[in-house]
Amino acid sequence: MQPTVEELESEDSGVQDVGSQINGLVVQILETMSVLLVRIRQKLLEMALLICVILLVFWVALFLYGSFYYSFMPTANFITPVYFYRTDCPSPHHSVCSFPVANVSLLKNGKHQVMTYGQPYQIKLELEMPESPANQELGMFLVKMTPYSKAGQIVDVTARSAMLHYRSSLLQALGTVVFSPMLLTGASEQKQPVIVELYSEFKDDSYKPTVGAVIEIHSQHIQIYRAHLYIFAHFTGIRYLLYHFPLISALIGVMSNFAFLSLIIVLSFLQFNLGSHRTPGKAIKQQEEKNEPDDLNDQSEPQDEGKAPKNVDAMECSSLEVEESIPDMGVEESVDDSREVAEDELICEAGGGEMILKHRHLSQCMSQSSQALTGTVDKTYYRVGVC
Repeated sequence: MQPTVEELESEDSGVQDVGSQINGLVVQILETMSVLLVRIRQKLLEMALLICVILLVFWVALFLYGSFYYSFMPTANFITPVYFYRTDCPSPHHSVCSFPVANVSLLKNGKHQVMTYGQPYQIKLELEMPESPANQELGMFLVKMTPYSKAGQIVDVTARSAMLHYRSSLLQALGTVVFSPMLLTGASEQKQPVIVELYSEFKDDSYKPTVGAVIEIHSQHIQIYRAHLYIFAHFTGIRYLLYHFPLISALIGVMSNFAFLSLIIVLSFLQFNLGSHRTPGKAIKQQEEKNEPDDLNDQSEPQDEGKAPKNVDAMECSSLEVEESIPDMGVEESVDDSREVAEDELICEAGGGEMILKHRHLSQCMSQSSQALTGTVDKTYYRVGVC
């Protein structure tokens, strides 16, 4: 049997319905995917922004700690060679020779001061002296140091004594035999380091900052290989912790700065959000404050509107009830008085949620109409009651 036209039409309509459903489903899937992509992109941007902010805050915290460390921590140690010289000595064995003298600069790179104001420093002089018979016969000798300022003023003067350590001839012979291979190859020398502590706690003067020092050895026949001046900062308190525990101090300092900056950013963000939320409320409040005079005017207008019917009533009263008295303007006052007494009436008006009973005279209606025309109303004629 061949399918009829109705069956073909029903099949076509079913195919169209399925096609429309598939199209709707595809459109919905595409819309959902687009929304998801937008949300994923937004989340990625937010994460990237958060990572950038965290990195920026971290670098700022690191920079702040580095700046604090550089400005707060003075020079920990300073080492400079000392070159002694003589000025008037004809021969090494001459009896009249000047003392060895050295002029040492206490400026780093010739520009910056080594010592910080108020910071105590330990200053030592190391002398490498050969174990020669001249030095052994020398005995004690005096080392003098004179710091001076940029203007050439003497800041302080100190002097310390020193000498070679005693070694017997037998000990020297044994040492020579034991260390003979190194002595022969030049890896070792027969010398002694003599360390002289010139200052245990030297503090620089802010009014006369030290830029150099003159070191003088009070001995005419002393023999020296080389000499070095050592300046060590004697740290206490926070500087002691920063110098002796640098990694822990750096970690604590950077994390503290990071937490403080993060707290400032979070509080600023919350303040901005709260301010943006409060702004509509403030606008509404200001609008209400602006509308208060309008409300007062609106409240006064109903009163005026409420008065208007009274005036209208007065006008009607005067137009209806005094109509007969218009042509009789020349009538005596006794007749008008009797008319007023005879024609009193009671009026009920709405006011404040209750009916107000008022008593008035026709003559007062006349006066009320005239006052309504002039814009002034006398309220003394009312006798108020409750209906």
